[in-house]
Amino acid sequence: MPLALRGAAAGAMALALLLILGLLIDHWPFAWDRAILTGLRAHGQSRALMRAAVDVTALGSVPVLILIMAGAVSLLAARRLWLTAIATAAAGISGGMAVTLVKTIVARARPDLVPHWVDVSNASFPSGHAAGSAMVYLTLAALATQVTQERRVRHMIVILAVLLVGMIGVSRVYLGVHWPSDVAAGWCFGTLWALGWWWATAAARESWRGARQ
Repeated sequence: MPLALRGAAAGAMALALLLILGLLIDHWPFAWDRAILTGLRAHGQSRALMRAAVDVTALGSVPVLILIMAGAVSLLAARRLWLTAIATAAAGISGGMAVTLVKTIVARARPDLVPHWVDVSNASFPSGHAAGSAMVYLTLAALATQVTQERRVRHMIVILAVLLVGMIGVSRVYLGVHWPSDVAAGWCFGTLWALGWWWATAAARESWRGARQ
């Protein structure tokens, strides 16, 4: 596994552990949930920044993620990379279903400390934008590392994906529609989901190669 992917996995597991420890000693919303949410709104009052956040957050919306996933699967299929194409589609579809299920079960209310700057309708935990963008962009980045020979290129692909996912998650908090812990949980789930599919696809590819020898 490339070093950048290992770093993403370690970061996701560490963040998940912090969330679990937080639940053991506190309750939702955490004190830092309130502090970060109100702090971003108090010190980030800018119409230009708000417009930029709306544009960034759209990159994690369901329609955009579906289009990106469909485009990636189509390109992979056109190149006859069938295993990668199937894994990409399966990761996105199954991950989206899992996030929807967790939202329904937890049914956490949206934050009401600050006005929402975009419309929202479903439950708050976990952040669908954070989880979905991590699943889609990191799955594509992780699977791309399997068909890219240059190590520096593999690392850059993962780093750019992580930065994009991070920006999308932060935009959800800035826009007032998620607690930071919602976003953190979404990042953890989406990252580990993507890397789980990376591992499964790599194992399947090696098994296939071994069977053909």
